[in-house]
Amino acid sequence: MLDFQKSGGLIPAIVQNEQTNKVLMLGFMNEEAYETTRKTGKVTFFSRTRNCIWTKGKTSSNFLQVVSILADCDKDTLLIKAILAGPVCHTGEDTCFGEKNEEDIMFLKFLQDFIDKRHKEMPEGSYTTSLFQKGINRMAQKVGEEAVETVIEATNGTDEGFIYEASDMIYHLIVLLTSKGYRLEDLARELKKRHKG
Repeated sequence: MLDFQKSGGLIPAIVQNEQTNKVLMLGFMNEEAYETTRKTGKVTFFSRTRNCIWTKGKTSSNFLQVVSILADCDKDTLLIKAILAGPVCHTGEDTCFGEKNEEDIMFLKFLQDFIDKRHKEMPEGSYTTSLFQKGINRMAQKVGEEAVETVIEATNGTDEGFIYEASDMIYHLIVLLTSKGYRLEDLARELKKRHKG
């Protein structure tokens, strides 16, 4: 049960981008705004200046679609992870803190989730689907081929070619991991275990 009484009926709600982990903004919710957020799936706040509830993006169409809502240990602050449709700040900035809403490394998580989805749904006409259909031996072979091409570009090619081939290798490795029931996070855990600091 959330504690709305501690701060006079309002609790702070921190909004974080689900894909980049960037903090986008801070708003306040009363019980009505919280329930509206839960029911509609769109982040809704209580405006202290206008003294009413408002759904973020209602005028700009830059809605914040809720992925998850977490309460802190004291039940008086929320962390909302959301997917956004455009800039968050009324100034046109990506975030209310003036940061760029980018974190390229997080695209690997998005790609992992996308490949997982392909593995479950197996849509026709998808290259990823065709790899899963060809089986583990072909997937492993593709990782090997891309690794060799990466080595060739690293030693005798161009920087552009090296990045291109290394990207192909990572993509095919994620497909292979997925087919074996693993994710990139499993590699991260293994590397973390080995890290001596």
